[in-house]
Amino acid sequence: MATKTSRDVLGRGIRVLGRAIREEPRIFTVAVAGSVLFGLLIIANAYVVGAVVGKVVVPAFARGRADTGLVALAAAALLAVSVLRVVGIVGRRLGAGYMQYRLQAAYRRRVTRRYLELPLSWHHRHATGTLLSNANSDVEAAWFPIAPLPFAVGTLVMLVAAIGSLLATDWVFALVGLTIFPALFALNVVYSRRMAPRQARAQRMRAEVSAIAHESFDGALVVKTMGREAQETARFAARAAELRDALISVGRLRGLFDPMLETLPSIGTLAVLVVGAVRLREGAITITELVSVAFLFTVLAFPVRAVGWVLAELPRSVAGWDRLQDVLTATGEMPYGDTALDPDRRGPAELVLDGVTFGYPSAADEAVPVLRDVSFRVPAGRTVALVGPTGSGKSTIASLTARLVDPDHGTIALDGIDLRSLTAGSLAGNIALVAQVPFVFDDTVRANITLDRPGITDRDVWAALRLAEAAGFVEALPDGLDTMVGERGTSLSGGQRQRLTLARALAGRPRLLVLDDATSAVDPRVEAAILAALRGGRDGGPDAVTPDGGPTGPAASILVVAYRRATIALADEVVYVEQGRVIARGTHQTLLATTPGYADLVTAYEKAEAERDRRHEEEAEVAVQ
Repeated sequence: MATKTSRDVLGRGIRVLGRAIREEPRIFTVAVAGSVLFGLLIIANAYVVGAVVGKVVVPAFARGRADTGLVALAAAALLAVSVLRVVGIVGRRLGAGYMQYRLQAAYRRRVTRRYLELPLSWHHRHATGTLLSNANSDVEAAWFPIAPLPFAVGTLVMLVAAIGSLLATDWVFALVGLTIFPALFALNVVYSRRMAPRQARAQRMRAEVSAIAHESFDGALVVKTMGREAQETARFAARAAELRDALISVGRLRGLFDPMLETLPSIGTLAVLVVGAVRLREGAITITELVSVAFLFTVLAFPVRAVGWVLAELPRSVAGWDRLQDVLTATGEMPYGDTALDPDRRGPAELVLDGVTFGYPSAADEAVPVLRDVSFRVPAGRTVALVGPTGSGKSTIASLTARLVDPDHGTIALDGIDLRSLTAGSLAGNIALVAQVPFVFDDTVRANITLDRPGITDRDVWAALRLAEAAGFVEALPDGLDTMVGERGTSLSGGQRQRLTLARALAGRPRLLVLDDATSAVDPRVEAAILAALRGGRDGGPDAVTPDGGPTGPAASILVVAYRRATIALADEVVYVEQGRVIARGTHQTLLATTPGYADLVTAYEKAEAERDRRHEEEAEVAVQ
């Protein structure tokens, strides 16, 4: 079974190399040409050295003096061969390196592009550390054999030429070569087969170590506050120890085979000297031929190792390639449509959900229903609050309206057009989602808000900050808009991060704004001010007033996942959901009077808010004392 697996790895590894050659044929041709030139010149160099010894050195010792012309000619020949070998080395190494790095860069782009094409549900099933390993370690592993591949191809050509030159020199020497060279190749194949499972395990362990490390670092706050440092360290240490053992196993096998691979050419050299001495005494060969062949066997050891390098790295390459294919062939992508909304059309948009059903895939790849036949609309310019108990599907609805996922059944339309028909630009330009957990890049305040989107000026940035009630704290920062906020915005409070991400969404002037409990970390009074500003128009923006000086209407329709009563009361309409279904719709007061579940939930929210406010007041009093 192990032998069959090793053969399978060898065959698949060769197919991976074939794919690389098909993707970069010109660069590979240049690299192989340089390698072939280098290999042929190794043979030529051996025969030049033999000729110099037999035609120049030996006669010089016999006569007691050297012929200056012959010495100059020998030096010129050796120099010419050396220069051409340098040309071959440069072509081989530049070509191989360029090919390897181009492939790695291309596949990193393909993997990351695929990540962006796949839905969030796919990402939720894969650890972030594993995805990072796919884009880095696995890409490197898949194309690592490319560096020695042209050298190995050139070496095979060189071996064929070497056998031919040995046959032309003496059949006995050719017999020695036909014994040593196939033995070297067979030893390399055995080495590759033994190495295959070890390299595959080591590559798998690299990914697991990366995944655990990322999870531990990303959850550092939980780890430290829960006193889990020792347990996390032990968990990481266990996987790191397994990786260490896997790499030691690789090293041990390499340590066993490397001396054997180094020794075989030396045995060939020794055999040539012994057999050559006999043949020389018989007069079958000349001293020039003996020196040439002996030197040839001496310098063949290093190039022949290139074949071993490729075969040794094939298992790791196959392991990396298989992991890449898991990403590149993953299904569930969400292609954009080709319908583009008028980019000059501004003002709020209408959102309609009609019979939307959705379920997240389980471990058995069967969708677990989260939403069932959800239908409601957000009229243009209106604010609709989405209210329901935990797990009722509110955040899923928010994700669907921003097309982070697509419904299994039903449609979601913006101004009468199915979201699946819209281009990427139309989606991003008309809909903005602000999530409950804000993400802030390790960059300046300005860069976090503009995201390099064209047409967003500093005036737009400040207008968005004012709408998000964030202008005050940004003005107080050391460098204002140029202040670096740190990784994930660590220099900011939770409420500041939420307001910054809200300003980011507003700066793009969306026609539909989806707030998934996006102001939960700010003070209720600040939240009320934000929602009031959003309902009343863009404070301070260029369209804050009509031409006759009156206030504009709301700049966007708003769908808000709400918990606080003050937030809910600001909505024009409330949609109450339970267990993935729309139970009731209407104004806040109407639902309080007609829907017991809604009334109980809002009352519970009020009690929780009151208790939280009471604790905050007590903490403030203690701080003052």
